[in-house]
Formats: sequence, structure tokens, C-alpha cells
Amino acid sequence: MKPTLFLAIFLWYLSALGLWAEPATEEDISARIFAPMSLGEQLSDDGIYELLNSGGAHAGYVFQTEPMAPLPGFSGAPINILVVLDLEGRFLDVQLIDHNEPIFVSGLGQAPFHAFFEQYRGHSISDSLVVGTPYGGGSDGSGLVYLDGVTKATASVRIAHESILAAALQVAREKMGGIASGPPAFPNPDVDENLSWREAVDQGLISRKTVTNAEIQELFKGTVWEDDDPEAVDFPDEPFLDLWVADLGPKSIARALLSEDTVEELDLFTSISTFDEPILVIETARHGLVSPEFVRNTAPDWIGAEQGGFPIALRDADLFVELHEDAPDELHDGVTLILRTDRRLGFDPASPWTMNVTAIREHGMFQPETGSVTLAADLSTDERFFTRPAKVERLSPFEEAIRSRRDDLILLAIGLAVLLPLLLLAQSRLAGLAAFTPIRLAFLAVVLGFVGWWGQGQLSIVTPLASLQTAMTGGSFAFLLYDPFSLLVWVAAIVGFVLWGRGLFCGWLCPFGAMQELMHHIGRLLRIPTYDVPRHIDQHLKKLKYLALAGLVAVTVYAPEYMDKAAEIEPFKTAITTFFVREWYYVAYAALWLILGLFVFKGFCRYLCPLGALMAIGGFLRIRKWIPRRIECGSPCQLCKVKCNYGAIRQTGAIQYDECFQCLDCVTIHDDDTQCVPLILKAKASKRAPRVTGHPNQFRPSEEVT
Repeated sequence: MKPTLFLAIFLWYLSALGLWAEPATEEDISARIFAPMSLGEQLSDDGIYELLNSGGAHAGYVFQTEPMAPLPGFSGAPINILVVLDLEGRFLDVQLIDHNEPIFVSGLGQAPFHAFFEQYRGHSISDSLVVGTPYGGGSDGSGLVYLDGVTKATASVRIAHESILAAALQVAREKMGGIASGPPAFPNPDVDENLSWREAVDQGLISRKTVTNAEIQELFKGTVWEDDDPEAVDFPDEPFLDLWVADLGPKSIARALLSEDTVEELDLFTSISTFDEPILVIETARHGLVSPEFVRNTAPDWIGAEQGGFPIALRDADLFVELHEDAPDELHDGVTLILRTDRRLGFDPASPWTMNVTAIREHGMFQPETGSVTLAADLSTDERFFTRPAKVERLSPFEEAIRSRRDDLILLAIGLAVLLPLLLLAQSRLAGLAAFTPIRLAFLAVVLGFVGWWGQGQLSIVTPLASLQTAMTGGSFAFLLYDPFSLLVWVAAIVGFVLWGRGLFCGWLCPFGAMQELMHHIGRLLRIPTYDVPRHIDQHLKKLKYLALAGLVAVTVYAPEYMDKAAEIEPFKTAITTFFVREWYYVAYAALWLILGLFVFKGFCRYLCPLGALMAIGGFLRIRKWIPRRIECGSPCQLCKVKCNYGAIRQTGAIQYDECFQCLDCVTIHDDDTQCVPLILKAKASKRAPRVTGHPNQFRPSEEVT
């Protein structure tokens, strides 16, 4: 075993560079930019490219995260992501290029990871983006924007999220002169004013744009379409466009302009579409609002909007509109729509914006030529109706993760706070309980269900191997903080190294170990015969796990791109992380060890677990011998050795602490005067000892009896 230990330590500290995947080439990036956008020239050595719009003008930036923010994932290699930003710092697209995260490579599959990145579109780098989890949530108007995490892969998506933000903010500082302004305003529900239609008009809360036939004729003057609207020529003073526009987000404005029934319908709509800002448009002249081909609940073909030089996406809200009875009669006879625009896409209702109406003419009878001009209506709603989220100080990734897992962390901490003192200060009392075995099995069931399947706290050799690769490449160990639940288990395991060796984690906190031990007891209930591996074979088989650990370290050092596959020697991902929802061969491998556990006690833990090998090496930090022994243990008594399912007691009676799983069975025997042979013999001898009478020197008991 010593040569294997030395080999593992040597490989552990061997300085070599990890073989990371190369960043995507310019050709690969160009293929990922979809029309009408295209990839422009490279702007910097760290791979920032110019984004061009359909006219070839500068429209944003394209970059990869790996060259700019190479945060190591759990494989040790960075997650490389393509990010496309517009000039205001909004995410136009986020795509996964390359990664080596084990949970997605051969666990959950790639689809959930790709779906996670789709959520960034439309958000700004100035938004307070938070990765939500099945344990957390968020609310509209809180200033926080929650991205749905991926169950069972929280740490990986947090690392990816931090890579995106780190790279995007770097681009903002270098190329944009800062960061886009904060989140947009939204209607303030506390503002409740009793307005009339006339007051709304007088205060500029409803904007009106009129264009006469003569004015539209002037706009087409000198073009081939100049003579294609006889009505505009014959009636120059008649209105061509009479457009009324109002923001219906503030409730006070909506009540002043709409009927009660329409207000109720609008309230229902905004309660569902919480990020949409409703816009009322009315047209009473001959232009109209939409073409005959318009389909409800789609983008209007003749109406557009812009703010700050950037387009605003409009869409029909598909609501029946009835105006307030105080509205002018001609408006009741006009064409009315309620459009919606998403504030998350950059629309700020408290800032000035422009609605553009397209006027179209056709020239020719067959295959006519189409020409158009744009009519602009400016709108600015008083800011008193809106509120802006207070600037949210973004928590660190570790703080965000703790907040998301707060309840689980509290429960885990309580469990550890009970278990550790109990094992440290009252292990003999615990082992001496008549119901010790049911108590232990119940605890292991909780570990399997809560720590394993629910909390995803199954420790894996992947984490120390990723730490090794990070140390070799001089990277950041911040990835260890992205899963505080597992980190707390790691802390407990490391404390256990000092107090008990590997026994605390392997015997009490490992979900897969708990599953194997429960399988063993199921086998006993089913009266399945067990096979006790002969000791000389057992001792040789136990060395396999050190060879497995050394092999994984070698793969990490020399061929890290294969580490995720090599780590599949652990069935943890299959049995615990994905709950057996994987490819059949992974399920068969995990099931093989569990079925074997019916016959051979915890075979994987004892013989092949590379994490167990690392735990055993770490167990050399143990500062005490915590299992009580008597001089008779081993000679002549061999009961504890025979009863030890782990084969962790030598012929001499000494405890082999690097193989001890802290099951406490030998402690139970040691303290039980009905099981411990030396105690039984002592009790019998005390009963046989003669009573002493008369002078003290008349008789002296034998030393053997004493």
C-alpha cells in the first residue's frame, strides 16, 4: 500500500498544465450568429468581435467567456459560452460552446444546460440576475431577475452564470464606457389618482398625432408614388392620420381612458403578464392601424416604436377595447388596439419614446412597387406614475447560494450538530442502546433521502480532482463555494478526519454508502445468504481503491478531457444525482454494486471507491484512537474481529482505522457484559472466587481470579 500512497501523493503535487479545450475559431463563431446580424472584425486579443446589423453598421459585441473569464467548472476546465450583447448591454443571445461538466456530459444530458442559457435573452448586464433553484424564488418588482437553475446541477449553472457576467462586465468596461443604465421603471401601484379624460389630455398623458392628406402627399412628392393616392390630392385638408397614444400601465390613466369592463380585463391581463406594459392606440382617420392581413396577438405590421435610438418590440395584447364614456364621440368610432411591450427588453415607460406609423402606397397594377414613409408620434408619461427598483447590491455567488439553500443548510447543520457531539462524547451510550441498529438505519435512510436525493450532497472524487487541476493551472477555487450544501458535508468530513479518520463520512454521511448498508439489511430480511471474503483476499482487494485513485489522478494530470468519463467508476451520479435516470449501462453498473451488496457487505465502499481511498489517506490526520480496546482483544478474544463486517480489525485485535467505517458494532460488543468475552469471563470468575474469613493471612485469592 505504501508505494501506491507515495504514487498518489507524487501525482497529486506534480506540476503540469491541464489540457483545456481550445476556444472556438472565428469561423465557428460566425456560424453561430444568425441573420440579419453578422460577425464583424476582431476588436481585441481576448476575442471580442464586432456585431454588425443588416446594414453593416456596428450593433454590439460578440465574445467567448473562456478567454476572458476562465472560471473552472467541476471538471476543472472552464465552461465556454458565446455571448452576444447589443450596444446598451442587453443580451441578444447566449449559447453554450463547450464544457466538460460531468452532470451534463453523462447525466442529465445537454438539453437542460442549453435551455438555461436561453433565459438571458432580453436581459441587461445591469439587471440583478440571480440563479434561482428549486429551493428559492423571486418576485416581480424586487429588483432581482431570477433565472431558473437546473435541478441536480446547481453548482455548474452558477459557475456558468458567473462566467457570463464576469466576461460581459469586462466588455462593458472596455468597449461601452461603463454599463447600461439600471432596470426600467414600472407602474407604481400606490399611485391612485382620479383623472378624467379631459385631464389626461391636458396633462399630456395621451398623445395625439395628426397628419393631413396634404402633409402625406408632400412626403411622397417626387417619388413614383406621388400620384397613387387620388384622395390625398382631391381632399388635401382632410385628415390622413389621427393617432392617439397612451400608456395604460398606470391604473389612474387606464381608468380615465377605458370602460370599467375593459379595465377589469386589462387588470387580469397585467396580473398574468407582469412584465408587459400595455399601450393604447386609437386611429380615427382613413389610415387605420394595421393592414387587412394583420393577425391578432402578433406584431402590428404598420406600427413600431423606438426609445433611445433602439427599437421596441410591440405585440397585440388581443384584448377587446371599449373606451370611457367621456371619450370624444369620434374616438368611439375609430380603430382601437391595446399593444404590449416587455419592460425586460429595455423599454422604460417613464422615459420619452416614439411610436412610428408606416404609411404605404403601391404603384402599378401588376406586381406593384411598394413605397412607404414613417410618421412619428412622441410620448412621455409623467414619472410620478412609476417607480424604479432600488439599486440592489448584488450578493456574492456564495451568499446567493446560501440564501437559495438556507432551509436545507439549517436542517443539515442541525443534523451535524447532533451527530458529531453524540459520536464524540457519547458513542458508548449510543452503541449501548437496545435500539441502536434501528436508530442507525433510520439515520442512514435520512442521509440517503435528504442529504443524497433531495440535497444533492453526495460527495464525489470529482471535486478533489477538479481542485487538483485548478492548483496545477493556478486557477480559482471559487467553484467550491457554489454548492454550500456539499461544502458543509465536506467540512464535516474534514473535521471527521481529525477525530475519527474516514469513519464519519464513509460510515454516517455518504448517501451511496447508506444505500449499500440498507441493501445489506434488506438482504438479511430476505434471508439471502452472505459471502464473507477470506481475510487475505479481502486485504488485497482493498488495495484496488488506491489504484483507482492513482489512475484518476493520472488522468487528471495528463488527459483531463477524459476525467468525466474516468470518474464514472463512481456510481454516485447514477444512483444519487440522477436517481437512475440515465443510459442503461450506467444504471446496470450502479445496480450491480447494489445487488452485490445483498451478498457482500458494502463491496464498492471497501474495494473500489476512489473517494474512500482519498478519505483513508486523509484519515492519517486522525489524532486519537477512539475505539476502546482491552488487553484480551485479539488474544485470546476474536469476537469483535469476527463480527466486523468491514474486516477492519486485525488478528491482534488492533483497529485498522484506514478501513474503519465507524459502525460502532465493536463498541457495542466491548461495553456489553453479555457479549464481550473478557467481561463474561470476569463475571464468572468473580462468582467462583471463595469468600475470605478469619485472619487476612490465612488465605489469598489467586492472581488469575483477580
